[in-house]
Amino acid sequence: MLQSICRHSSALPLETCSFCNSSSPESLLDLCFNYINNNLDSICVSCRITGRLNLKEGVHLPVEICEKFLDVRANSMSRVNSNFINIFKDRQSTRLKRVRLRDIDITDRDLEILLQHKLIELDISYCSNLTSSCIKHITEYGTSLSSLTIGEKVDIFPTNIFGKLKFTEQHYDRGFIFLAPSLRRLTLKSLNALQPDFYLLLLRHLTSLTHLDLSNCSDLDNFEYTEHLVNLNSLVLYNVSGIENMIPAICKLKTLRHLDISQSKEENGKYENGCQILTTLVNSLPKLTSLDISGTNLAGRGVAETMSGPVCSDIPGLSSRMNTPFQYLGLYETSHDACLRHDIPAKLIAGNANEEQILVAALAFLDRTDMLQKILNELFHLLRFESCSYVGQALNIVLEAMNRHLAERHVQISGSATLFYIVKGTGKQLHDVVRVKRKIITALLNGMSVHRNDETMMRNGCLTLCQFKIPADVLFDYERLVEILLHSVYGMAQESFVQRIGIYLLNSLACQIDGQQKVRLGELGAINKMIWLIADRLERGHCDDVLEVAWSTMWNVTDETPSNCRKFLEIKGMEYFLMCLEKFPNKDELLRNMMGLLGNVAEVRELRHFLVTSKYLTVFSDLLDSKSDGIEVSYNAAGVISHIASDGPDVWMVFQPTRSYVLDKMVRAIDRWDLNSQRNINYRSFEPILYLVKVYHTPECQKWAVWALANLTKVYPEKYCSLIEKEGGLVLLQELIDHPLPPLPVKNLAAMVIENCRRYKEQEWINVEDQLDG
Repeated sequence: MLQSICRHSSALPLETCSFCNSSSPESLLDLCFNYINNNLDSICVSCRITGRLNLKEGVHLPVEICEKFLDVRANSMSRVNSNFINIFKDRQSTRLKRVRLRDIDITDRDLEILLQHKLIELDISYCSNLTSSCIKHITEYGTSLSSLTIGEKVDIFPTNIFGKLKFTEQHYDRGFIFLAPSLRRLTLKSLNALQPDFYLLLLRHLTSLTHLDLSNCSDLDNFEYTEHLVNLNSLVLYNVSGIENMIPAICKLKTLRHLDISQSKEENGKYENGCQILTTLVNSLPKLTSLDISGTNLAGRGVAETMSGPVCSDIPGLSSRMNTPFQYLGLYETSHDACLRHDIPAKLIAGNANEEQILVAALAFLDRTDMLQKILNELFHLLRFESCSYVGQALNIVLEAMNRHLAERHVQISGSATLFYIVKGTGKQLHDVVRVKRKIITALLNGMSVHRNDETMMRNGCLTLCQFKIPADVLFDYERLVEILLHSVYGMAQESFVQRIGIYLLNSLACQIDGQQKVRLGELGAINKMIWLIADRLERGHCDDVLEVAWSTMWNVTDETPSNCRKFLEIKGMEYFLMCLEKFPNKDELLRNMMGLLGNVAEVRELRHFLVTSKYLTVFSDLLDSKSDGIEVSYNAAGVISHIASDGPDVWMVFQPTRSYVLDKMVRAIDRWDLNSQRNINYRSFEPILYLVKVYHTPECQKWAVWALANLTKVYPEKYCSLIEKEGGLVLLQELIDHPLPPLPVKNLAAMVIENCRRYKEQEWINVEDQLDG
């Protein structure tokens, strides 16, 4: 039974479920599909006038790719619309047999295009633009149709045609609603205000039906119109009212193997003679192997409620099945907690008594959001307290639930909270596999994209993303993550937890990405959003961690990225620097982050002239005396001054402070610094510093550069000695030592750098020899 509900079998023991084998490699089909799905222009061209897509000449897509297009896109952020459906108009180059569409914007004409492929399976749910015109398309092209699902919010049987007041004689004269002679499976969900004669006419010619699902449908009357369905082996009447009146008709369906009369609405699940009704059903349906009575009182009160004759089961109505147990029995939220009882004649039970029951229930109710939300909460508590044995199965269920029900807020919130504990705890070995990581991250980003204004969803998503390696694990969907995080910074409540965690994640991204990704971060508005945050804190006179991280983020975003440095200047970043300096002069980390950012700006030769004003140079000069954050603020101020001075005296176009005064003051500051200072800085390249080593016309610039290299190679030799050698720094330093112009203190610092690198290399060889001897 569960195999018909979920693509992943739970009839096997849970630990052997093949879908949970996350270490298996991606198939060639998946790899090919993922490429063309993300690069539609590789196979399609778009009409400039209509926007409709057409396959390129010579492109032919197999049925597996075509069906996967619709299936995957219907459960993702890559939307399906009329322009996309147009691809399948060419039936020579595309093939479809099974089509599942959910919550997409398609028209009757689009559905006709798909039906013309002579489908054997069609599933449409939440496609609200479809009309009654689809009925004739199903009749015209549905001769091969074996399975038809018409889900929620698909009003192709509108009440203005088939309702109680409008069901006219012409429909009786025609003798059918639609014809589909090969139909075996029919699912109609949430049909309301249709009179019973509609169902009589609908089912009259569907004599081959083996599966019928009328979940959430109303006005089904006594169900006698199903008597002719002699091949029916599965009947689902989930959330159908008035089932008590339908029991006699159901009992006549002798071929039934699966019966589902479960309820999520408490009022519909109460029967006056529950035990007797259950006994009647079970005894009347000899082939029944799967039964769901979740949410009802049919299981009675347990062992205390006895019936005539020996009672062998804790569920009185099932006593006759103790020797022939059900393959599946749904007991979730039955009255008096039937799932907790001992003598239950079933191999698989959907309930909440233990982990296995919860997982079985989750699989059984994957398409029922009202029940699913409760079950996901049960799963959440299991994982929160690390009492879940089948973590792989739980992960797959959560991902499937989130992908199927993107618009359902409660499913996304429960699912994302559960993912947090899976990723954080016992499921770590699962998400070590790249493709599993990507599935988890994609599900989170999808949910956050749809519910981006929901603080709980955004919090859950950000907290879970923090468990991954940033940026390595998220680079495959980097741009979408950035957009979501920028929204958390700019679009969520000020000083909220979401804003805080969002900016920390954004800063982590900015810190570790390179090149074009940093440029893109700037293009997406990162600098503008940081300035907005800074302006807000300034207006309120509030210096907090968000203000400090906003400057840190801009420091990282501008690193070796001239376009972002220019953006900072263009949106009056220097004015905000001065205002922060004036308002919060004693905030060490804030000062360090601001000066680090200005160091990046100063490294860009074509932008340095923007910093050459009396006001800015006075500030930089004053900050040389700063003892904030150790030497960091003073060090960064000297770096800014050194880069400005490296362009020569001609660019120093201000009278006060004079160039000589500032440079002398810088040298005095450098002489005060401790060469053993621990540093709060990270260099990925020494190129800007090595540029200053070659500035012979201004030895003060050289002094700052060689002091920086001496400090870094002394305190962090394992990190920086190889970097300086790799970038040709040792050659430049030797040239400086041999050059007549630099003063002796500068040459001594250069020699110290060379010596630090020599010692480090020598120690490396000793370590290698020790390992070989060992």
